Amino acid sequence: MSPSARPTPQTGGTTETGRSVETGDTIEPSGREAGGAAEPRGAAETGRSAETGDSTGAEGQSGSADLSALVPDSWLLLIYKVPSEPSRVRVAVWRELKRLGGLYLQQAVCVLPRMGTIEEDLRQIRQRIQSLGGISYYFPIATGDREQDLTLVQSFQDMAAKEYAEIIEECQTKFVKEIEFERFRNNYTFEESEEIRQDLDKIRRWFEKVMARDWFGGPGRAECDRWLATCESLLEDFEQDVYERTGGTGRAGE
Repeated sequence: MSPSARPTPQTGGTTETGRSVETGDTIEPSGREAGGAAEPRGAAETGRSAETGDSTGAEGQSGSADLSALVPDSWLLLIYKVPSEPSRVRVAVWRELKRLGGLYLQQAVCVLPRMGTIEEDLRQIRQRIQSLGGISYYFPIATGDREQDLTLVQSFQDMAAKEYAEIIEECQTKFVKEIEFERFRNNYTFEESEEIRQDLDKIRRWFEKVMARDWFGGPGRAECDRWLATCESLLEDFEQDVYERTGGTGRAGE
């Protein structure tokens, strides 16, 4: 059950900063790596560390010289027009491009780095635009304008950082609070632990999608790893308590 649909307990749960209301202790992200995380596309191309997921030229370093190492060989610019009605057509195209990691310069004008399978992915999106009664124009743009290239790289990093921040917030203010709430109401059942497990799997899938479209190592990936490890640890402890309190049946009162 979602904790947002329940009254907040007065003696349990956490604050938005990860501080336990019950104990006053701050819940810190674990130093363990979260398992099952897929390596983002283009990690080798962008100078991202395969071990930590952080950018060797962005997070932890500063200056335009660092960003220069991340600039791709060229950019791909897509300009398109689709029918104004129904609105779901515009939303469908926008959603596909955002899932691909596209950076919108303005409405219906999107840029992507020429990396991985992007060209083929864009070809399929252009076919979809045409099938929806729209039209698109596609332009490869060579890099070389230093100021423009660095601005684009920074914009892509900022976009990824916002997504990582959303995932961290999901861990801090929802997942951790959910386990605290179930402990507060003494709801130690297999069904509840399984529901929480599905919530964690959903966050992990979200994280993997963000990594896959994080072309330039936006800040926040390592912190997401740590918070996912913390969530896994909290859930394992809860599952252990469920097992012990139910005598291994998973059902309360037995």
